[in-house]
Amino acid sequence: MIGRLNHIGIATPDVEKAAKTWQALYGATHAHAAFDMPEQGVRVKFIDVPNSQIELIEPLGENSPLDAFLARNPAGGQHHVCFEVEDILAARDDMQAKGARILGTGEPRIGAHGTPVIFVHPKDNGGVLVELMQTPQEKTQ
Repeated sequence: MIGRLNHIGIATPDVEKAAKTWQALYGATHAHAAFDMPEQGVRVKFIDVPNSQIELIEPLGENSPLDAFLARNPAGGQHHVCFEVEDILAARDDMQAKGARILGTGEPRIGAHGTPVIFVHPKDNGGVLVELMQTPQEKTQ
């Protein structure tokens, strides 16, 4: 059901500083421009690695969903893993049928890649927050 690993999300107090660390220590190949997602309460910066991406996320504004995470982990840390799926609604329905809890309203929202995403509760995944991301559909002419 799940496709390839798309990215690993890393919460950090500063995406620019974290990007420099990933490039200096691990030779990350390209750091994309950071952008704000006010509706999600985060600032995002993607870094390319040979077979995937690292998504650096920092709190944006008051009451960011990252505030509690960074209160427990002030230096940051792994926040989530993201897998691709072909159909986000089918993936959501399958997860719910198997007893998994979808965070929020259960309805997909638009993620940092501009495609629909859902998050599966970490208590259903051994403590790991899992993001499922619909793969971009090829446009037919």
